[in-house]
Amino acid sequence: MSVVGAGGRVLPARPGDPARIGPYRIVGRLGSGGMGTVHAALAPDGVRVAVKVIHPAQAEDPEFRARFRREVELSRRVTGPCLVPLLAADPDAAAPWLATAYVPGPTLTEHLAAHGPLAGGSLHAFATGTASALAAIHAADVVHRDVKPQNVILSPAGPRVLDFGIAHALDGTSVTRTGVMTGTPGWISPEHYRNGTAGPEGDVFAWGALVAYAATGRLPFGTGAPDVVAFRVMSEPAQLDGVPEGLLEIVEGALAKAPDERPPAAEAAEECAGLLAAQTTQVVNAGTEPTMVGELVAVQWDMPTLDDPAWHVPPVRSRRRTVAMVLAAAAVVGALAGGAMALVPEDDTSGARAGAPGTATPAIPSSSPGAEQPSAHTADAKKDDGGKGDGRASADAWRQARPAQGRGEHDVARAVLHDIGVTQVEGMEISPQTVTFHEPRKEVYLSYRLTGDEAGRLYAETEIAAAMCLTLQDVIPRLHPDLPYRKYVMVNGTPGRDPLVTWEDDFLTNTRCLSAADADAASDAAPDEEAAGQDWQPTDAGLAEAGVPSTDRTEIQVADRTARKIIEATNGMRQTLGTDRTLGHEDISVGFDPDGSAMYVWSNYVMWNQEQVETWGNMAAGETCRALVRQRRAGGSTWPYVHYAVAQTGASGYQILHSGTATTETECPT
Repeated sequence: MSVVGAGGRVLPARPGDPARIGPYRIVGRLGSGGMGTVHAALAPDGVRVAVKVIHPAQAEDPEFRARFRREVELSRRVTGPCLVPLLAADPDAAAPWLATAYVPGPTLTEHLAAHGPLAGGSLHAFATGTASALAAIHAADVVHRDVKPQNVILSPAGPRVLDFGIAHALDGTSVTRTGVMTGTPGWISPEHYRNGTAGPEGDVFAWGALVAYAATGRLPFGTGAPDVVAFRVMSEPAQLDGVPEGLLEIVEGALAKAPDERPPAAEAAEECAGLLAAQTTQVVNAGTEPTMVGELVAVQWDMPTLDDPAWHVPPVRSRRRTVAMVLAAAAVVGALAGGAMALVPEDDTSGARAGAPGTATPAIPSSSPGAEQPSAHTADAKKDDGGKGDGRASADAWRQARPAQGRGEHDVARAVLHDIGVTQVEGMEISPQTVTFHEPRKEVYLSYRLTGDEAGRLYAETEIAAAMCLTLQDVIPRLHPDLPYRKYVMVNGTPGRDPLVTWEDDFLTNTRCLSAADADAASDAAPDEEAAGQDWQPTDAGLAEAGVPSTDRTEIQVADRTARKIIEATNGMRQTLGTDRTLGHEDISVGFDPDGSAMYVWSNYVMWNQEQVETWGNMAAGETCRALVRQRRAGGSTWPYVHYAVAQTGASGYQILHSGTATTETECPT
């Protein structure tokens, strides 16, 4: 996992996250992985910083600490263009940490998926900047070992190479289990496949593949099972159609099969800088030469400036304390007003109080559900499910919901909006009028609009649903137990599409406020399994271990068969999933965690709503479970894997959709 979060988004802090690390104030999360958590933080002077804290399991390992300490000292010597500088570190702390400059922007993988290949000056700037970064790393006697699209951020100022010199220590790529190859298929050099050698020449090989991928959007050695890709890397020429003339010769040299035939990174950087300088027609500082990489890259680079309002909000406090404090604060405001107006009228049935602007929840405008539809108490409302609280929530029921009435409902609406306002991330719009109530159905509704790219929406919906659940779970039983509500419902009300219920649950029985997928995972083990099997849960460390490519032939065969089954099933149910996108080998990964006896499947396949996500996750879990059962039947006790987990990944991290223990095919998800 990289130290710098991609996408420019700050996720909410979670319970137990520190308020400060060293001199840095924590304002949220950028991501997490098998070896640590990356926090968004502010330096005392207000500079944005990414702080990575190592997980306790690794912190307790003396060998890991020693390796981490050595790598921190070494990385301090690495300086140069298009790198992310190390600002501070404490490898001797109880929880070792390091801090780097914060770099907003998508990874190369994310940018290509959204916008297609780089071209023209931006492509030449990319090649120049990344080669110059590797040259600086190698000059400090450091080998990157993990050059790949996920480790390059396309920032507004130029490309930035992540995890130099620290990646293999932080993510365990220098210490592996017996017989397992380190690195990522498609970015591993021929000599690494043959004998495990990982030197500067291997970085140059991966850089050549990286530039080809940036120019074409295709992996130069294709996709497929790891052993198939390995054969192509060692035996077949790279597919470089689409790489522009000039760069093509440099990339071909970098992808030479023999390491001694590849140019050093410094030489490749100089040649790319020459091409970039030849294209540069804008006026730059006097005396600019090809070695002035930063200025040359900046002149040709074309990426938008990003900002995230989450950087400007205070750290998230406990949701339960927040609810109580916002109500108390509201009472103080009312008292300071001299008692001239009540905070919420006791018996107001209109949702607003004449002559008291700003003191009550605003009336719903004509574009919101309550203004155009009958009240939840009308005969029309009773036609929908008989006005009762049974049955699934629907868009019709949402339209019949009304604004808050009375002190209790106003308290609930304000508390929900406050807590969600702390949690909310970029791309989702929630206005003060979006909390409505359907008393006969005992449902509280929250509607929202999508305002940006939906790729990270799933994580945002999950966090907002959890916040709403926790708030209702606290406020209604404790402060207003007379209110009849017990369900919360989220509705995507984005203009231009039909309203869609994306989340619903009973906040009184869902005591942990888990998603449906999490609840399934918690109870998915078969009843006749031993306690250890029943209690198994996927972990960050397990998923990280599964990301290490295997050289075990049986594991590779099972992974390939499973991926093919899931791809075939996904593409056959695209209409059900509501998407035209096809799933390919490059969109799905399958790996193994020997210590956890588990097989993990993860994909960046994007779907529209939680119901579709759970449909896909259930299908993928069924295929994974059956693959394990069949292999155990064929291989007997020699096959060690009994658990499975399916996850969806994206710019905001990952979400476990389904997990369980494979016992029999009939007990697998269907």
